[in-house]
Amino acid sequence: MNTRRHFLNQLAAVAGLGAVAALGLGGTATRAQASTASGWRMPDEHGPQERVFLAFAAQARVWGAQAGSVNEAIARLARTIARYQPVSVLCRPADLPLAQARCGRDNIEFLDVALDDIWVRDYGGCFVTDHRGGLGLVDFNFNGWGGKQSARHDGAVARWLAQATGATLLESDLVGEGGGIEVDGHGTAILTESCWVNRNRNPGWSRADIEAELKHHLGLRKVIWLPGIAGEDITDAHVDFYARFVRPGVVIANLDNDPESYDYDLTREHLRMLRAATDADGRRLQVHTLPPPLGGRDNVHTRDNDDLARGYINYLPINGAVIAPQFGDAKADGYCRELLQDLYPGRTIEQVDIDAIAGGGGGIHCVTKNMPQV
Repeated sequence: MNTRRHFLNQLAAVAGLGAVAALGLGGTATRAQASTASGWRMPDEHGPQERVFLAFAAQARVWGAQAGSVNEAIARLARTIARYQPVSVLCRPADLPLAQARCGRDNIEFLDVALDDIWVRDYGGCFVTDHRGGLGLVDFNFNGWGGKQSARHDGAVARWLAQATGATLLESDLVGEGGGIEVDGHGTAILTESCWVNRNRNPGWSRADIEAELKHHLGLRKVIWLPGIAGEDITDAHVDFYARFVRPGVVIANLDNDPESYDYDLTREHLRMLRAATDADGRRLQVHTLPPPLGGRDNVHTRDNDDLARGYINYLPINGAVIAPQFGDAKADGYCRELLQDLYPGRTIEQVDIDAIAGGGGGIHCVTKNMPQV
């Protein structure tokens, strides 16, 4: 069977029905409780992908006057990714004509669903696979990053996405977000304690409890815990702004060189811990550092916005390319491009202006969800 055509046929059956209809009792997604699920693993993002999901969903209620600029940035990402692989854009039914006009139709499909915001990485669950070629999706019960933002619609997207893709729905008892999980696809994960061991998400859960649940659902053998920092951003320090696997045994770490930043000392502590860590197979990690731009007079984009999330590390690997931000600092942008080109030989490094998204505290990885090819 042509996997892509099969998937698009499934999307066509669901598109236009809205979230409530798509999640009706007549759906085909299989439910499996965590206690009975087995054999699943969360694959490495650098492997072959079926498609990437984005949400054209910024609205004035959340973003104010910047909502239009945010959706333009989402559309820019959709068009860039679609040059390399299929893209599915989630949007509210009323926004469908605008989404189609801004994103275009070339290698892009559109799905109608009720949404609160753009952060599909966090609320869309985590795709997993098994050795038989099956696809699953773990629902981690998104609650708006610990109740900081309404998640009435976004909290239902993981189940809806399992329905749309035909994935087996795996329901965890944990509360968490996709941006809080970084895996190498071979049994090792990096997590921050500030995000997961937090009573705004998982009251009464110990680190050991959380680790056991994630190992069970994601096929992990070892978790490397970083402290993170709670309360400084809405995510309580998602790992995808601090450490990313390039491949098993190789990590890129954020290193903030601004002494006034709360991340200055934290990223150095993370770096020390990562350099001392081993993965599930006992390999000492090889760690590369990727500093964000400092801002200031020479930084074209960031000099007038102190709140901009300047993390280059929040990039997205896709088939044949790596999608990374550019912030208008020629030296810093160039270093990011050169490092990623060295670490991802054979892939094109596409740098995209995402200032509007970064102004809301996130990046490219935060607003995308890759679906593995099975």
